[in-house]
Amino acid sequence: MRTILYYMKKIYPVFLAFSLFINSCNVISQLPGTGNGVTESEAGAGIKEALSQGLAKSVLQLNKEDGFFKDALYKILMPPDAKKIENTLRDLGFGSMVDKAILQINRAAEDAAGQATPIFANAIKSMTLADAIGLVKNGDTSATHFFRIKTTDQLVAAFLPVIKTSLDKLNATKYYSDIVTKYNNFPTTFKKLNPDLPGHVTNKAVEALFDLVAREERNIRQNIAARTTDLLKKVFGAKW
Repeated sequence: MRTILYYMKKIYPVFLAFSLFINSCNVISQLPGTGNGVTESEAGAGIKEALSQGLAKSVLQLNKEDGFFKDALYKILMPPDAKKIENTLRDLGFGSMVDKAILQINRAAEDAAGQATPIFANAIKSMTLADAIGLVKNGDTSATHFFRIKTTDQLVAAFLPVIKTSLDKLNATKYYSDIVTKYNNFPTTFKKLNPDLPGHVTNKAVEALFDLVAREERNIRQNIAARTTDLLKKVFGAKW
């Protein structure tokens, strides 16, 4: 029962936000047609619904145990500056220490991913009708690009303290600090390293979210089966 309640608490905010997105689409007044059988209000609502679908799937996929860690594409590894540390320690038999650090780094990202929901919700609600229509017409992942510009700074600001707290809570900061300290103490280490672990994890987590949203947007535009509502079928099935 406690496990079920845990996942219900994780999933509920996403569905609440999704409901808000759809409701926000309904307040747009009916406007003249666009010349292809789709009204401007439908075009605006359609892109918002597509974004809502993409972000809901992205948050749900990443904001769970192993959402990052067991995904070959999004698993967060050591920062590039620390790769030499990792290789050296593995060669010296400290592989388990490195593995613990990588696991907890990914747990921190999974913990932070849920913070994206209210930020995404506000960005979609603030999107103007002109913005939405333009994004429908521009195609590919233009909506995700627009979204990235609007929300990246907010996501980083929201993720960073959560990730810092998670890294500390999960002892990732300690594991990583131990690795860096051990490497820096080697007699052959002349260049001491101290990479920004929270910043690295935050950037990777934000990149993963936008990559997933972009994949879903492209899927909706190109794949008829992915248009799961009548509105998506009408808007993205029209010729622009």
